[in-house]
Amino acid sequence: MPASSPASKSSAPPVSAPAKPEGATGVLVLADGTLVWGHGFGAEGAAVGEVCFHTAMTGYQEIMTDPSFAGQVITFTFPHIGNVGTNAEDVEANTPHALGMIVRESVTEPSNFRSTQHLDGWLKAHGRIGLAGIDTRALTRRIRAGGAPNGVIAHAADGVFDVPALLARARGWPGLEGMDLAKDVTVDADYGWTGGAWTLGHGYAGEGGEGASTALGTNGGKETPAATPPFVPSEVEGRATGRRPHVVAIDYGAKRNIFRNLVTAGARVTVLPATASFDQVMALSPDGFFLSNGPGDPAATADYAVPVIRQMLATGKPLFGICLGHQLLGLAVGARTEKMHQGHRGANHPVKRLSDGAVEITSMNHGFAVARDSLPEGVRETHVSLFDGSNAGIELTDKPAFSVQYHPEASPGPQDSFYLFEKFVGMMGGH
Repeated sequence: MPASSPASKSSAPPVSAPAKPEGATGVLVLADGTLVWGHGFGAEGAAVGEVCFHTAMTGYQEIMTDPSFAGQVITFTFPHIGNVGTNAEDVEANTPHALGMIVRESVTEPSNFRSTQHLDGWLKAHGRIGLAGIDTRALTRRIRAGGAPNGVIAHAADGVFDVPALLARARGWPGLEGMDLAKDVTVDADYGWTGGAWTLGHGYAGEGGEGASTALGTNGGKETPAATPPFVPSEVEGRATGRRPHVVAIDYGAKRNIFRNLVTAGARVTVLPATASFDQVMALSPDGFFLSNGPGDPAATADYAVPVIRQMLATGKPLFGICLGHQLLGLAVGARTEKMHQGHRGANHPVKRLSDGAVEITSMNHGFAVARDSLPEGVRETHVSLFDGSNAGIELTDKPAFSVQYHPEASPGPQDSFYLFEKFVGMMGGH
């Protein structure tokens, strides 16, 4: 069912809303009064958040489980979502963190040898809402023109909706700006990560033991691959001092594959909650620090994160940050962050590496950015987005610390950015 005509920003007066089409069992209610009718799937109910769009053609299960999407409803621009089903391996956390998904075509029966569950059943099992039959091109153009709006996604099998109540809920939601969501998605306690890279027929290397079962997800849980192949480290470990450098990673909403890449690059990883103190970090005798991705406004998370990061920097030990971790490092050294108009969410974002002019094809997922004009003395810009020129990486000139806005672990290049993990582990090996 087509979406209503693109509207202005959510602060605009209500627009005329189309009547509910016959057979509609789902609706998206935007804060400006726009109604987008469709067919609901997955769980029934309603959820409120920021409506964004994602341009990746694959990886919908990884996207839905990425903790960085907490508080958001994702519009997928690729029309065929759900056609490869779901499985227990293609996830970044045990449960989806995105509130819901909006797709063009109805979800078909899965056609993939790795599929173990239909997308509809997977969403139902995790209490997440889907909305199909939507003109996602029109909705995406609306977001591009007016910015990411607040809205409510709702699904009712009987097609009965209290639209005024849903509209009031959309208008009453405060938005992501000023919202600290890292505390909601971080782990409850520290643990040691053991898993490495995935291989066909074996699953993830080393994720069959006690440590791995603790490491899988922000809500606990256990996944055991059919077999555990021997772990093969990269050349970095061979250049190290005969041991794995110990990384203490702060989990602000981390994706599992980041830790796998750190292990593959030769590190030993211990993960701590977002609110861990500097004393808790140093009690683990780290060789370096990692700041993870995560959801929400970095300026809000900075209240408790930045003081710890500044103490980390003062030790002179190597530090590496990704996405929210990049933004928090920027704030820690005196830069500022800002809310983006529509954000960057996709697996085809070109980023220029300023040191040699090379272009990396990257995966991005962020609605906030480090303001380029706010970088202080002692901070060098290392990467820029070729889509809009926004900052995509920094490094400190007087300390072994660097960060990137994009997600090197997502490997859309596919290996354009793995050097960042090797660089970090190499810095610790020589520290």
